[in-house]
Amino acid sequence: MSREPVDKRHEYPIRIGNWLPDDQESIKKWLDDLIKEVEEKYSAEKGCSVKLDGKFMVPRDWLDPLVQEFKDFVDNDATVRMPYTKMFTEVTEKETPIGTPQVQSYHVMFLLLSFIINNWAPRYTQILLPINAILNWSIGAADGYVAFLNKRANEYWMKVLNKWGVFLKSPLSCYVLNDEPGGWFSESAMANMPDFEKEFICDPTAPHYGFASWDDFFTRKFRDGVRPVASPDDKNIITNACESHALFLQYEVKLTDDFWVKDQWYSLRDMLNDDPYTSQFVGGTVYQASLYMLNYHRWHSPVDGKVVKAYKIPGTYYSASLNDGKDTRAPDNSQGYLCNVATRAAIFIEADNPSIGLMCLLAVGLVEVSTCEINPNLVSKDGPKTVKKGDEIGSFHFGGSTHCLIFRPGVNLQFEQAALDTIGILHAKSMKLNSKLATVIN
Repeated sequence: MSREPVDKRHEYPIRIGNWLPDDQESIKKWLDDLIKEVEEKYSAEKGCSVKLDGKFMVPRDWLDPLVQEFKDFVDNDATVRMPYTKMFTEVTEKETPIGTPQVQSYHVMFLLLSFIINNWAPRYTQILLPINAILNWSIGAADGYVAFLNKRANEYWMKVLNKWGVFLKSPLSCYVLNDEPGGWFSESAMANMPDFEKEFICDPTAPHYGFASWDDFFTRKFRDGVRPVASPDDKNIITNACESHALFLQYEVKLTDDFWVKDQWYSLRDMLNDDPYTSQFVGGTVYQASLYMLNYHRWHSPVDGKVVKAYKIPGTYYSASLNDGKDTRAPDNSQGYLCNVATRAAIFIEADNPSIGLMCLLAVGLVEVSTCEINPNLVSKDGPKTVKKGDEIGSFHFGGSTHCLIFRPGVNLQFEQAALDTIGILHAKSMKLNSKLATVIN
């Protein structure tokens, strides 16, 4: 088969996951409101007038201790301070269709970050990725490209996002789980989740529908029987591992390739972190699909087999490809690229069907949505764990992201037309979890 990918990467649609609005004005208004709220909060608490502009310098005692530690690292390392400074100053008014960017320095960024991780859970009608919105222009800048590839800085991003995760897993985050305007059980929200009570395990009579936190809501589980496994006894049928829509399909994938160029070719050595199994997939096939914000966010095994290895790979959080310059869609336009560098989890399954053999599910985090949790019972000292098609094997926290299914060369796959038809289509309908994705042709 040809190496040419079945995709339209260079024509990639805007805001494909619906995590941020399509129009920049909505993001601008939300960020204006956030900045005003933080300015008023600190003006009242500190007894001084606070203006979060390019001249603002945040005092040490204003930040969360972990955020202050991150800022100290940036301040004290010139090789980091330079791109973290320039990624804001690089974006000028003439390069921004909405005017002067609201966030003009990393001092402002850190204060907003400190506020969010201790106080903020997304409402249905709000921005769902607040840090992505704060960095919306800087991510696509040349210096942003440098800044967000820094390994030590990414370790700090991981710590900060994990702390926000503590808040999102706490009862304090339940303030958005209600039927008030903007709540996740409001009339407008339920109009986009019309079968919520039938599909998901919940208790509409209990406070917050029985969910203990925002994260508990976003990692909600289907009721039994809602997503039946297609052809459970036919080992030639591969099922959909996530409730998702197809993005890309590439054949004859190379061991090492230029994933940072416009076509964003998959590079197996980088995707799989140079795992000893990597060589088995050279010349094989990669299928990639993405999740919407309202999708179910757990992963299920697409085949019968044994999990021979499963682990998380540390990586980037806000890196994006430079192939589109100052990309207003970052990182939506970089999902192929991100499979090679972003924080991700790899689950290797030796399929019972020898015509499939070893395959890999690669779950990839995007920006805030980077917590990949592998089910702990998959990793055992007692040897490989047996899984059946449809068994839950892991989840994304705080929403969804993207994932790949990776197959060895010689595995002849016929993908369902329903999947192929959604590639490159704006707001394409998701394929259901456990539905038929591909057939192995012997």
